Parts: sequence; C-alpha cells; structure tokens
Amino acid sequence: MAQKPSIPKGTRDFNAGDVAKRSYIMETIKEQFQIFGFQPIETPSFENSDTLMGKYGDEGDRLIFKILNSGDYLKDLKNSVANSAIINIYFSEIIDSLESFIKGEENLSYDEFLESILALYKEIDIVEKKILKDFFIEREDTILNFFNENKNIDTVESFSNQIEFKRGIYLSFYKIYINHLDLLNSSKAAGKISEKALRYDLTVPFARYVVQNQNDIEFPFKRYQIQPVWRADRPQKGRFREFFQCDADVVGSKSLFQEVEFVQLYDAVFSALKLKGVTIKINNRKILSGIAEVIGAQDKLIDFTVALDKLDKIGEEKVKEEMRGKGISEDGISKLQPLFTLKGDFGNQIESLKSILSTSEIGLKGIEELEFINAAISSLKLKKATLQLDVTLARGLNYYTGAIFEVSAPEGVKMGSIGGGGRYDDLTGIFGLKDMSGVGISFGLDRIYLVLEELNLFPDTITDSTKVLFINFGDKEAMYSLGAVTQLREDGIKAELFPDAAISGKQKKKQMNYANRRNIPFVVLVGEEELNSGVFTLKNMTTGEQNTVALPELTNLLK
Repeated sequence: MAQKPSIPKGTRDFNAGDVAKRSYIMETIKEQFQIFGFQPIETPSFENSDTLMGKYGDEGDRLIFKILNSGDYLKDLKNSVANSAIINIYFSEIIDSLESFIKGEENLSYDEFLESILALYKEIDIVEKKILKDFFIEREDTILNFFNENKNIDTVESFSNQIEFKRGIYLSFYKIYINHLDLLNSSKAAGKISEKALRYDLTVPFARYVVQNQNDIEFPFKRYQIQPVWRADRPQKGRFREFFQCDADVVGSKSLFQEVEFVQLYDAVFSALKLKGVTIKINNRKILSGIAEVIGAQDKLIDFTVALDKLDKIGEEKVKEEMRGKGISEDGISKLQPLFTLKGDFGNQIESLKSILSTSEIGLKGIEELEFINAAISSLKLKKATLQLDVTLARGLNYYTGAIFEVSAPEGVKMGSIGGGGRYDDLTGIFGLKDMSGVGISFGLDRIYLVLEELNLFPDTITDSTKVLFINFGDKEAMYSLGAVTQLREDGIKAELFPDAAISGKQKKKQMNYANRRNIPFVVLVGEEELNSGVFTLKNMTTGEQNTVALPELTNLLK
C-alpha cells in the first residue's frame, strides 16, 4: 500500500505565487536594511545545545527542537538502558545475600561474605563495560570501608543493634544503585542523545558569531540576517514551527540613537510595503524591574514579566491568577492595578509611571530612556507607523535589559505581533565577551505576508512569471521558435517553448489552455507559413488580438 504523503504540523509548502510574494517582502526588508547601513551575515541552521539552552527562559527552552545524535553514541546509551535491567538483577542478588547473612541463614565468615558481595559487585561492572566501568571501580572503596570499620565483628549476632547493621549495609549499596540511575538520567547521558539543536531565533547565534569573530569585526557592528528558525510551538494562524526571521542588530554601542533608528527602520519597511496603521509598541525592561522592586517581587522578575506580557491575550484576571500561582503576594498585585488601567498619550503615561516608580532608581532610569526616544521620534516624525508606550509589554526573553519593541498590525486585522526586539546589554557576556551592548529588531515575515494578503496589498506584478509561450507544432517549428526564445531571454523577457508537439487540433488547444491556467499573457504561433516567411504570430490571450511580426518587433511588443 502506497504511503500517504504529508508534512509535519506547523510547516508548509509554497507554490510559485507564494514564493514570489515572500520574496517581495524579503527584498523590500533587505533593501531598507542596506539603506540603513546593515551588513548581511548567515549562521548555521543548528547550533550546539549549550549555545541555545538557558537563553530564552523556561518557556522558550521548552520550544527548542533537539537534534537526535546518530551512530555509536545512541547505540551505547541504548545498551546502557537495556543493561540497567540486568544491573537491577545483580543488585537484587546482593540485597538477598545481605538479608541471608544478617539473619544468619548462610554459614559464612566475614571475609567469605565480603568476597561474595564483591564478586557480585564486579559482575555489574562486566555487564556495563563502557559507561559504568570507572563509576563502579571508583566506588569499590565505599563497600570496603564499611566492612573494614567492623573488622573485629565475626558474627552478626554480636551486634547490639542488628537493624542498624542491616540498614548501614543496605544503604551503602542502595546509594550506589541510585547513583547509577542518576548517571543514566544525567546531562552526561542526555548529551549522548542530543548535543545539537535547531536555532530558536537569530539573536543568540548572532551573539555567538560576534564573540567568535570579534577580531575581524569593526564595532559598532550593524548586521542583518534573513534565515529560517524553528520552534516546537502549537501551530495556529500566524504561528508556525518553521518560519523565517528578518533581523537587524547593532552591537558595540550603548547610544539610544540606535533605538531611534530602529523605530525609523520599522517605519521605513512598512511604508515601503504600503502598510498603513502599524503600531510600534515600546517599553523598557528597567521599568519592569522597577515595578517588580516596588511590589517586592525582585526575585520573581521573570515570572512577573512573563505573566504581564499575556495581558492582551488572557485578560487582567487571568494574569493576576498566574501571578498568584508564581508566589506574588496579593499586596504586590494590588500595587500593579494602575498598570492595568494606564491610559492617555505617551507623555501622560510617562507621568503616571513616574509617580508609581518614584522610589525606584532603575525604574526612573527606564523612564528617562523612553523619554529620550519619544522626544527624538516626535521631532523626526514617522511616515506610516505610530509609536505607542505599552507598559504591559514584557517580551518573555531573558536577555532584554533596556528598550523593548513589539509591532502590531493595523487595527481590524486579527494577527499577533509582526515584529519585535529590544536592547540587550550583555548578551555576548555568556560567551565570554563582556560589556558588549547591543540592540536589535526582527520582522515576522510569515505574519506580514498574511497581513498584506488580507489587505490585498501585494502588487499585481510580483506574481508575473512567463511573459510569452511559444506553441509547439513540430520539430522544425520548435527549433525556429527556440532561436526566438533564446533572443527574448537575452533581452530580459521571460519566454518558454511548450516541450511536446501539437499534432492535432486537440493538442493545440491543450497548449493554449496551459497558457491560460498559468496566466501567461501572450502566446506565439509558428506554423509552416510563419516558418517560410521568417515571422511570428503573436496572440494576446486577454483580448484575442493577433499580430504577425518579425523578431525585432516581437521583442518590442513584449517589453
């Protein structure tokens, strides 16, 4: 039975029209990146796991796709897990021997008993030659030391407390057994399953790139990157497991003018895409840190910000419920109430925040940074977008330290954010390069595509493919037509020849229908008369109009 074809959930195939539209968006973004002075780089689709893990918070880490190791690593671990069942049997025999010895059921001296135990103990090592050999050999002293402390004891009966004796021996072996299980479940064993992972975003790989190439980079370094990323997320409209990110970052400068430029860059891209009504939301992680400080939840900053970031999705009460679940006090939550009802323009909201954060130095620093950015944008003006303060904006990534951005689609379009980013003061520090501040933004290609599609903003011309199809009436006619096709292509005109000859009228109709289905606007007919006269008959597939012309005129008509 033939296998039913399918693709993984959260992934997609793209037809020619889809690819043309996506290319239009990417080329528009790329053009603006270059106008703003960003340079292109590319990084591998997968990274070492330790490069990615721990950089996105608990929720982000759970969405990272791990890559299963192949070869002997997996085989060794498989053998180790299988052999653990055999090891269990040996440990059971050891415990049974202990029980018998303690109860006096075996007529063994201390030395004989010790030898029998160690014999079983070494059998375990034989089973797990590769993974557990050193582990068990190193712990042989654990058993020997226990017995050596009791060398003067010839029989169990002379112990005043047989229960304690039994417990001591039992626990010694049980501890080794538990350590064995821990070994199988440890990161060392996990490393034998997976050492690499598909990249979750482009920012962390970029930080790794900067550190590895720091001697070849001129700072401040402005880079852009357009590549796919992968997240083990629940697929839904506008959210996929494989998708492209279009990122621009600057590292090596703490100047707030970089944030100002990124707001302008967002505006420039969406203006070029003819997308009006976009809102660039901005906040500052220093403000969120200040709020956490004011409500006495500094140690729960990540929990607090992750919950707050969901306000527009799950509502005020659900956010409060989640905060309670994270251990934030009722008194602290009540102090947050002004945030849930914060209204007014940028300036009014800033004044309200100053009142709330009057006792927080870091919170006031965040306000100062936002005021600078807002004043600059107010002076420079935006073309299509609007800058809006959103104090509930948190973006649950651990690495943001200053300004944070999120871009919303025009009102009336049901879509999540179509862009986001922020300032990270020491992201490269995790790779050994300290005090390398950066700021960056990302464009959500797939969501932007859906927005442009819904608003019918794609230009008609971007899906144009072949301009003219030459109908094939036979080998002689086809060779004559190919000469013209070759010339037209050299002149930049998209032209092709139908590969199979139309011997009957039905087959000619098939070729004409092929042109119609592919939206090819012109066809050229070359029969015996055209072949003998050195001309071509050009037919407009929309109007039905036909003209018989020489090649130079054909070229002019198709340009």
